[in-house]
Amino acid sequence: MCEPITIFREPDEDLLCERGVRDWPIWTKETSEFPWYYEETETCYFLEGEVVVTPEDGSPVHMGAGDLVVFPRGMACHWKILKPVRKHYDFG
Repeated sequence: MCEPITIFREPDEDLLCERGVRDWPIWTKETSEFPWYYEETETCYFLEGEVVVTPEDGSPVHMGAGDLVVFPRGMACHWKILKPVRKHYDFG
């Protein structure tokens, strides 16, 4: 069992600036479903969208616009995008 998904709901701008979030690349994806495996830790900040991510060994986790999320390295999961996503992301 790997580490859980960590979510910071509505983080303040100081935290986003401290991490350099606004300088990270942006990823977009339409409403869809797909399996995913995290070969390395990903931190992302959702600008738009609504998603349910279900870890292979866990319960569904809801996230979306305004959330700063950390996905642990080694996690296999299933993504279900309920509303199109636009997010900043950083690996490592």
